[in-house]
Amino acid sequence: MPIVVKRKPLTFLEKLYIPEIVRGLTVTFRRMFFGETVTLEYPEQRPPIPAGYRGVPTLVRDPEGREKCVSCQLCEFVCPPKAIRITPGEIPEDSDYAHVEKAPKEFDIDMLRCIYCGMCQEVCPEEAIWLQNQYSMSGYTRGEMVNNKAKLYELGGTLPDQHFKWNKKKEAAENGGGHH
Repeated sequence: MPIVVKRKPLTFLEKLYIPEIVRGLTVTFRRMFFGETVTLEYPEQRPPIPAGYRGVPTLVRDPEGREKCVSCQLCEFVCPPKAIRITPGEIPEDSDYAHVEKAPKEFDIDMLRCIYCGMCQEVCPEEAIWLQNQYSMSGYTRGEMVNNKAKLYELGGTLPDQHFKWNKKKEAAENGGGHH
C-alpha cells in the first residue's frame, strides 16, 4: 500500500522563486567579497591529499636499487578489472642474486582500467607495489596510459626496506643452509 505524503501548498512568493534566488545571490556575494576563496588555481595550487588516499600503483626498488617484485602474479590475479599483466622472467645466472628468485620480464598496468582499489598493494608479499600520491595522469592515446615496467619504476622510485630479504637469502645460500 503506497504512503501518501501531504505537502502544504506553496505561497505566491514561493511559486515565483524570487526569495530563493535572492538568498542564493546573497550567499554568493558574501563569499565573493567578504569570505575566503575556495577555488584553487589547479596547476599551480594543488589540493591537500587526504591521509587514506589511494593513488597510482607503482613498482618500487629496495634501498640498493634491486627489484623487489618476484613476479608471483598475486597482484595480477587479485586485480578486479584485470588491469595488471605480468610476464615472469628469470634473473640472469651471472648475477650475484641469481639464487634468490625470479623477476618480471614485463610488468604492465593499464591505468584506463585501474580502479585504484589498492588490492594489488595489499596482496603483494614483497611490498613491491605502492600507491603513490599522484592523482593527475593524462595521455593522448590509450597506449600512453599503459604503464610498463620502466615507467612504473620511474614513478615508484626507492622505498626503505626493513626486511633485508636479499641479504638473508644470500647469507643462507653462502652458508649452505635454509632461510633464518
